[in-house]
Amino acid sequence: MKGVVGLLLALVVMVFSVAGHAAPLRWASDAEANVPFVFHDPADQSRLTGYEYEIAQAIARRLGRPTQFVQNDWDGLIPGLQRGLYDMVIDGIEITPEHEQGVLFSRPYYMTTERITVRRDQQGLDTLAALHGHVVGTLKDTTAERMLQADPSIRIRSYEEETNAYTDLKNGRLDAVLLDGTIALYYGTPDPDLKLVGEPIGQVAYGVAFAQGNTALRDQVNAALDGMMRDGELHRILARWKLWTPAMAALTGDATTPDIAPDAWDHYRAATAPTTGWRARFDRYVSFLPLLLHGAVLTFAVSACAMVLAVGLGLALALMRRYGPRWLGALATLYVEIVRGTPLLIQILFIFYALPGIGLRLSPFVAGVLALGMNYAAYEAENYRAGLQSVARGQIEAAIALNMTHFQALRFVVVPQAVRMVIPVMTNDFISLLKDSSLVSVITLTELSQTYVRLSSTYYDYFGTGLLIGVAYLLLGLPFVRLARMAEARFHTGRQRRGHI
Repeated sequence: MKGVVGLLLALVVMVFSVAGHAAPLRWASDAEANVPFVFHDPADQSRLTGYEYEIAQAIARRLGRPTQFVQNDWDGLIPGLQRGLYDMVIDGIEITPEHEQGVLFSRPYYMTTERITVRRDQQGLDTLAALHGHVVGTLKDTTAERMLQADPSIRIRSYEEETNAYTDLKNGRLDAVLLDGTIALYYGTPDPDLKLVGEPIGQVAYGVAFAQGNTALRDQVNAALDGMMRDGELHRILARWKLWTPAMAALTGDATTPDIAPDAWDHYRAATAPTTGWRARFDRYVSFLPLLLHGAVLTFAVSACAMVLAVGLGLALALMRRYGPRWLGALATLYVEIVRGTPLLIQILFIFYALPGIGLRLSPFVAGVLALGMNYAAYEAENYRAGLQSVARGQIEAAIALNMTHFQALRFVVVPQAVRMVIPVMTNDFISLLKDSSLVSVITLTELSQTYVRLSSTYYDYFGTGLLIGVAYLLLGLPFVRLARMAEARFHTGRQRRGHI
């Protein structure tokens, strides 16, 4: 009897232990320039905020699970979902027939419309018909873009970041911007140079996206959203962000008018208000330093590891082409031509998103290092091959005559001379690799260039923030230029000594 009781107690303890350690709900969004959906609080860049962020937290709380946020570039959100990097995506994903072919959707959690934004001094561009023959900006792969495509006379400029569209509108590169009402409210209304015009156009529904087949989680999230609509939590969240509309009242059946202050909207407006005076601007730039440091460390780590791989693999490829058997040289040549003939961005996306299809899953950091390293190895191979060709064949023959093996002759005679000749080129390649590391942002790594996107789009300060990022890249590259010069000087000194002897 005691044994049975003990077993039951153990089972109870195990059940409560498992319940207390529920698997986190992994959800993804692009929080780099994504106001008011999910973004970094302008007053505290270490904190995420946004009305969709609050909705995600409320859903997880109702499911009894902790949350785990995963940052991903907009273009990579759905591929990452299909790859299994996270459980769901909440990022203003529009429920359209095209999108439903690739993912499952929850019930709509927000309804909005399209709105036209123009410059303050413009008149007459307040309907879709009035945009005929004009240059109009929007986001790519959206309902707004498809609306504009219905009129072939409209010259459409599709953007990846909404901030760029509104900036181009202010600078006169666009005649108007057509985007979702939520975006227009936060980007068009606060700017004194812009204004929203005309009546709302069409209707757009946002839904939580899940991988095909994940109906169990989809049903749980639907139940959580239903509960949020019934008890008014969704109403309270949207009202705080000044996003409760008659369309949402119709969707939820919530006709109440509670007195809810738009404190989240007020906080955002206050945090992004233009700074006055050099001291305020200086203090803001100082607050950017932790983010810049984090981005710089990641940029350096990815670049340094990739360059080590590039140098090692590049040297091996060059030796194979120069001294290996014909079939091995042909394989090395094929590798170099394929890698040099295809874009680096495609290679990064292929390694991260396509390789899992054959069972090879790599972390974002490893995938970024591997893609950059393998790409630059092709270029380094050509540099080393040129260096090896500059070493007279008589030297390797002389080394072998001195009782060295072929391997020893390459290691101690040929390769050191080739390396000395290509060091300046290697330095240039490393600096180029530092800058090309910005492409790894498409596989969830937030390095310096992505930090620039976040800060500049949050504060509408492209000049000062751009200078800070430029200085950070310069500081990362300068030490390696100095090291390369020291190495060149050392090789040159060593050569002079040998010549003197």
